[in-house]
Amino acid sequence: MSTVALRLMAASLPSFWSRGTPAERAAYVVGALLIVSGLAHLSVLIVSDGPWSGPVSLRKPTTFGLSFGLTLITIVWVSAFLALGSRTRAILLGVFSSACVIETVLVTLQTWRGVPSHFNIETTLDAIVARALAAGGLALVAITVSLTVVAFRTNATVPRSLLTAIRVGFMALLGAQIVGAAMIARGMKLVVNGDPHAAYASGGVLKPAHAVMMHGILILPAIAWILSFVDWSERRRLEVVRLATGGYVLVSGIVTLANLEALFGLHDSSLLRATLLAIGAASFGVAGAVTLVGVVRSDGVDGVRR
Repeated sequence: MSTVALRLMAASLPSFWSRGTPAERAAYVVGALLIVSGLAHLSVLIVSDGPWSGPVSLRKPTTFGLSFGLTLITIVWVSAFLALGSRTRAILLGVFSSACVIETVLVTLQTWRGVPSHFNIETTLDAIVARALAAGGLALVAITVSLTVVAFRTNATVPRSLLTAIRVGFMALLGAQIVGAAMIARGMKLVVNGDPHAAYASGGVLKPAHAVMMHGILILPAIAWILSFVDWSERRRLEVVRLATGGYVLVSGIVTLANLEALFGLHDSSLLRATLLAIGAASFGVAGAVTLVGVVRSDGVDGVRR
């Protein structure tokens, strides 16, 4: 077993911090603090033996802190591979970081107040929080769209395998945000129509689809980046990345379809869907296994660095 590729990867990681711009470093720190917040709330949740479900559970600030922290760090890392001017990069990352903080802080605030953070317009403060959460969500969507456009405009300065993974990852993240917006819109419609209980009961029906698509921007580029340190041809790396992205897209599509059917009261557990889901999961698993085998057997090459 060779550890050359692993050593090269470990040596390259600090370059994303040491060669990063002040905006990137600040965003990395903010992301780390959000993760710490999520872990702190997880600790309180475990110690207090509080409920793991419900609109006022400490699970919400836990998941928001961990998810937004990890997503922010991922966006900073991935954006390092994109063709962005220093000022544009600073603006995009600054707005994205601010929106992540706003979303996490407001959800945390409402949880500690003992009131729901979403679908809640009972008081003036609750309505302000709901509007601020919506504004933060719109900002996240706008930045994601901007970075997705840049990813499709970035050219040969990035290996094709990595660029493919980044593009699919951004599209998946955008899909996750659209699903999140749809959940909020449906919940708010029920609240306005005088049925808040239905909003809390059915508002999270699309959560599995949202979760599956949320972190493709990390998983897929990570596979491609790891492969850049394996002594294979770029064509072979691209084949593995395509296998991973194909499996990921298939799983995401099947999960989303199942969620939509549940949302509209349909229940179709067809053999075809189960088969496609298995194929997608197997494809992604095989790509991951091939990547791991390549790393441990490779003599290593100097992969993509900052």
